[in-house]
Amino acid sequence: MAVLRSHAEEQFKQELQEIEKQDKGQRPPNWNLSPWAVVDYVMGGKLKNGFEIIPKYIGNRRLIEIAVATLTTDRALLLYGLPGTAKSWVSEHLAAAISGDSGLLIQGTAGTGEEAIRYGWNYAQLLAYGPSEKALVATPMMRAMKEGKVARVEELTRITSDVQDTLITILSEKSMPIPELDMEIQAEKGFNVIATANNRDKGVNELSGALKRRFNTVILPAPSTIEEEVQIVKQRVESLGKVLEIPAEPPAIEEIKRLVTIFRELRSGITLDGKTKLKNPSGTLSTAEAISVVNSGLALAAYFGDGSLKANDMASGLVGAIVKDPVQDKVVWLEYLETVVKDRNGWKDIYRSCRDIVV
Repeated sequence: MAVLRSHAEEQFKQELQEIEKQDKGQRPPNWNLSPWAVVDYVMGGKLKNGFEIIPKYIGNRRLIEIAVATLTTDRALLLYGLPGTAKSWVSEHLAAAISGDSGLLIQGTAGTGEEAIRYGWNYAQLLAYGPSEKALVATPMMRAMKEGKVARVEELTRITSDVQDTLITILSEKSMPIPELDMEIQAEKGFNVIATANNRDKGVNELSGALKRRFNTVILPAPSTIEEEVQIVKQRVESLGKVLEIPAEPPAIEEIKRLVTIFRELRSGITLDGKTKLKNPSGTLSTAEAISVVNSGLALAAYFGDGSLKANDMASGLVGAIVKDPVQDKVVWLEYLETVVKDRNGWKDIYRSCRDIVV
């Protein structure tokens, strides 16, 4: 079966196998790899036998070392930062490298209930036989505890505060009480939790002090340099292009650099040369959105163009990413087009394409 998106442990199966062969480090209980090997898998590089490991995270190695070290202790890990800073991506790959299973996932939303974290009931069994272990429906959290694996909680701050606090007993006592059956699930060694949260989301529910103390927080920053961000976009676009089988030529690095330049300037409120101050749009303009704009452009180029990514292919996605508020953001974007893009050497095509859509 051709799945649209494989889990990290399947997509990078060969890499994980090669690292495991070379890994001579001490492994914590129920870990597939040693902490050193997990960091090498995430950060990428060459193994001693010459096998190339693709970087999963492009940034400060020390942050990943801190994250991995946290997971060897009894503290849970909270990856925190702006949207699009690879929190979910890092979380998935850490779980894949440590447990060989990144699918023990709870997706946080405003509608996530306590039963999604603790356990649920099979109501047919419950009505027929009453409360019993057979009627119990195990959540990813319960499975992770039983199997000594890493559970993931995405968008923790989207979950309401009373449901968030369901995690306190699990993280502090490493057990899950089931009062209906007068029993509890005790976590096997190797169990831990990786949660992600962003600080720019509307409708965020702050973590209680008691829950915060159960986490070690690692803040993943936006890429520090334009070169770093261009490399991230290029790598992720190439990876997604293979999975989606988009029949288009890989985008030229210059096209990606122009897009990233626009995003970075509007995010920071000043042009890269420091000469022109700019107004900020209401959106975050994250690296993840830049990846989405390029992929959308590649699809247009492949199916409605000549297969080569051009400015007019990216224009609609670019405008859609920037103009979230049709009044305020439109003013910001038009001002940027007229004062910055219009006079840049070699940018006439992107100026005209974007101007035609907005006006």
